[in-house]
Amino acid sequence: MIIKVLEVAKLIKHIPVNNLQPLKADRRINSIDTLRGIALLGILLINIVGMALPDPAYFDPSLSGGHTGWNLRVFFLNSIFFEGTMRGIFSLLFGAGIVLFVNNKEEDGNRFELLEVWFRRLIWLIIIGMIHAYILLWPAEILFAYGMIGLFLFPFRRLNPGKLIGISILIVLIGFVLNFKDAKIAKREQIQYFEAVELINKEEKLPYETMMGYYSWIEKYATMKPTSEILESRIEKMQSGYRAAFNELKLSSRFYESDFHYRHNYIDILSMMLLGIALFKLRILHAEKSYQFYLFMILFGYGIGIPINYFETTTFINNNFALISYYDLLRTYDMGRIPTMMGHIGIIMIFCKSGIILFLKRSLAAVGRMALTNYIMHTIIATIIFVGFSQYGKWQRYELYYLVALIWIFQLIASPIWLKYFRFGPVEWLWRSLSYMKWQKFLKD
Repeated sequence: MIIKVLEVAKLIKHIPVNNLQPLKADRRINSIDTLRGIALLGILLINIVGMALPDPAYFDPSLSGGHTGWNLRVFFLNSIFFEGTMRGIFSLLFGAGIVLFVNNKEEDGNRFELLEVWFRRLIWLIIIGMIHAYILLWPAEILFAYGMIGLFLFPFRRLNPGKLIGISILIVLIGFVLNFKDAKIAKREQIQYFEAVELINKEEKLPYETMMGYYSWIEKYATMKPTSEILESRIEKMQSGYRAAFNELKLSSRFYESDFHYRHNYIDILSMMLLGIALFKLRILHAEKSYQFYLFMILFGYGIGIPINYFETTTFINNNFALISYYDLLRTYDMGRIPTMMGHIGIIMIFCKSGIILFLKRSLAAVGRMALTNYIMHTIIATIIFVGFSQYGKWQRYELYYLVALIWIFQLIASPIWLKYFRFGPVEWLWRSLSYMKWQKFLKD
């Protein structure tokens, strides 16, 4: 697939785009940079689990990393406040980014070259995402999905906010129906499994439908609840050097860029991108609305989202992380995470409007301006520690957040210092240079 994408990039490499330039610093919107910085740091709270522990531990703490004491507490807090919300904000801002990108280019009078640059940006983002997944060893990375879904985003840029919100809600409802269907199928297969076990114990013949449900449930359970032997084997391979880790994760990367991508990402990500375009057009993300407006966002969002997230999390824990409970609770997943996400945005916009903690605001905005570099840096640091130094599977869940805190501190300090001397983060500079097909100015005057 990498070869095919590279061939596409070669086909468009001779299109002239010399008149177009990246977004100038004086046109940046500080509140959006700050929101992006917070989302980028927040994503690490969730991603670090998948980077350091076997995959099912991401949603099921009973499998690896510990599920009692502080391990359970951090799982509980993440599930209520951060699971899906930081990713949602990140996706929302990608959607807002297309409006910012298009508006500035059209103001510069470069309409004829605009489409080519947009699609070239996305092609290179897909390639960067594949490198991120396969070479840097983070299968669950998001850049590939953003590039693929962004290819469909351009025609939506001129729709009014009402239509965009309506389409976003429709996509979320489709996801709700699919999750409801998955839960119903899982429940039926679980029942058929127990029926089959009973018939097997009686040495009676299995009906075909019961037999198929029996094997389907076994397959689901083996995937989502692997045995300790399988988990130990994965941990051993991940601790055995880069080549062994690459071979262990390559199938996961392929899964995330194929089956998972088409089943989940177009619903999860596209709906948030369209919502992001709408919120940008409504100037909600500019921190220009009243304090009362953002306070309403907080109260309404948290008032709906947090109780739903609390119910889901406590139910899952009280059911001892049962697989069928996981499927049941997926039905209300978006009903909890999207309102909670809106509550987060309300708080962050009030923070942006206020004059408090200006140094932190500047640092967060710098992290947001270097989001692509900082996002990939998360993976590089995790790969060095957990693969290079064979720490994969050795840390307790709560211990991972000491590393998260150190990465946060480093990026909050390093990002504004870097931007004093350079116009972009290094990965942003490379991405822009490839997109505009000429080396961009890197150093500041």
